[in-house]
Amino acid sequence: MIELVNFATGLPKKMKYGQDKEMDTGICKESVNEAFLTKEGFIGDGVADLKHHGGPDRAVCVYPYEHYKLWEQEFQTTLPTATFGENLTVTHMLEQDVHIGDIYQLGDAVIQITQGRVPCSTITKRTNLTPLLKRIVETGFTGYLCRVLQEGTVQTNSSITLLEPHPQQVSILFANQIYFHRQKDIEGIKKVLAVQELAEEWRKQLAGRLERLIDR
Repeated sequence: MIELVNFATGLPKKMKYGQDKEMDTGICKESVNEAFLTKEGFIGDGVADLKHHGGPDRAVCVYPYEHYKLWEQEFQTTLPTATFGENLTVTHMLEQDVHIGDIYQLGDAVIQITQGRVPCSTITKRTNLTPLLKRIVETGFTGYLCRVLQEGTVQTNSSITLLEPHPQQVSILFANQIYFHRQKDIEGIKKVLAVQELAEEWRKQLAGRLERLIDR
């Protein structure tokens, strides 16, 4: 049973970090009871860095709740809710079990998995845990992003149900391995690119990488 542990949204705002530094970021989201999900994302939600975040292929950010315990034990700390700027903190939707193109019912809305989340230094600035970013990439425990196939209202007690598993079964964990670690794996890149539902940004990057490898 998938459980929605936390549902969060938030518009970009100032975040203090380090020695009296600050930045505009949408990572500091707050728990909400209800929000309407559009093709561009939740009403009342937003990102500061439009180049690397947001847009129709990255409208919803999901992070597995199980990883919180792992990181808290490893770094001997307590993490705040929605630490990674995710909208949905969920159980039983690990990167190894979720596939690009999988379709889920989320409350009244319908979402589709599109790519792994590419973590950035904002996570380090928020948590003040310098090694965490490296560990997220090493493990592939990045969370992932979704597009919206059907708009609708989502509530904190909404259920999440797998409607259509994608037939090609390319997991987020596998795609993360190819994207971050196996950058010269031609067959692996082809396998990810074969999924038509892959986010356009990842498609462009992986297709470019493949072209350079073949041209050598």
